[in-house]
Amino acid sequence: MNKKEVLEIRKQFTPENCAITRIAGCYVNHDKEKKMEKTEAFLSLPEEQAFKYFDIFKKTLSGNVGKNLLNLGYAIDAARNGDPDGEAHRMLMELRKIKLTDSNLLDAFYDKIIESYDCAENYYIVLIHAAYDVPGKTSDGVEMEDASDEVYDFILCSICPVKLSKAGLSFNGESIEERTRDWVVDMPDKGFLFPAFNDRSTDIHSLLYYTKKSAEVQEHLVRDVLGIDVVASADEQKDVFVRFLEDVLGENIDFDTVKDIYDGINEAMIEHEYDPEPYKMDKNGLRKILENCNAAEGDAFDEAYRENIGNMEIMASNICSGKNISIQLADGKMIIATDAIGDVTTTVIGGRKYIAVPAEYVEVNGIMAKV
Repeated sequence: MNKKEVLEIRKQFTPENCAITRIAGCYVNHDKEKKMEKTEAFLSLPEEQAFKYFDIFKKTLSGNVGKNLLNLGYAIDAARNGDPDGEAHRMLMELRKIKLTDSNLLDAFYDKIIESYDCAENYYIVLIHAAYDVPGKTSDGVEMEDASDEVYDFILCSICPVKLSKAGLSFNGESIEERTRDWVVDMPDKGFLFPAFNDRSTDIHSLLYYTKKSAEVQEHLVRDVLGIDVVASADEQKDVFVRFLEDVLGENIDFDTVKDIYDGINEAMIEHEYDPEPYKMDKNGLRKILENCNAAEGDAFDEAYRENIGNMEIMASNICSGKNISIQLADGKMIIATDAIGDVTTTVIGGRKYIAVPAEYVEVNGIMAKV
């Protein structure tokens, strides 16, 4: 799913557009015991409560595609996904089909999450079923509300930490007293949308997975509950790319070359900024960037790519995203602001190389630098 498709589904979580038919939930304590289960029609909820749930569902479809939102697919050969019998996929299909009305199936689904989800605190599993009447669009992108192409039938799951509210004082109308602490449902830590809404249509062979922290995907949860081997996280992609550069450049690694490579990636991202899908660096694209920097000579590139990246998808935004970029060099690591890298220069004084950075400079470790 691309950003526009994610936003289209997010827009359904409002009172005006709401197509949610049913909601189910399970409260789990820190001992992994189910303390409460419920299922009911979503429209029967009090208005204020429904608004709070809308916030949770929107948050489950938030963040950057490729970082917080991962497009995951089922291979034709299910055994390659750690799900040899396709059990996880069949369970999701059945939950969607029965619209969360089978308490036994829901109970089995909760058990799978409890067994796999790594959490030492209390949490709340929320599951909804919805049916979105997808409006058709003209060739220039204008929606035709009375010309539906299909009904997108989906389930959305949110796993929300439940935390004790902070201690404090409150006014009871007559005096100041200690405030009663209660358990509060927080915004989701993990979640997923099944099936995916690819090309504005149902794709039962894919789903969208949400993780609040890109470095904490929880591969066991994805594999055991969803039946998919997860792709590398954003942080893992960064680490892989650093190792790739170290292997390609070898003893020739220096700041100027690495800076030019990151400049090339930034330029490629700008060229593709209006693409519907996040820009992914394939082997040919990455080779072209390194060749422009005179850093892809001989067989070193092919060998380093095969050993480090292989079939892994590398999102350019995961390499050059955020405020800072970490550049690993032979004699240390340098961290600079993303928007400042193009202005960084080097100069040799007395046989020693100095690195000059603008005001956005963040940190130097192991390399002498001047502003």
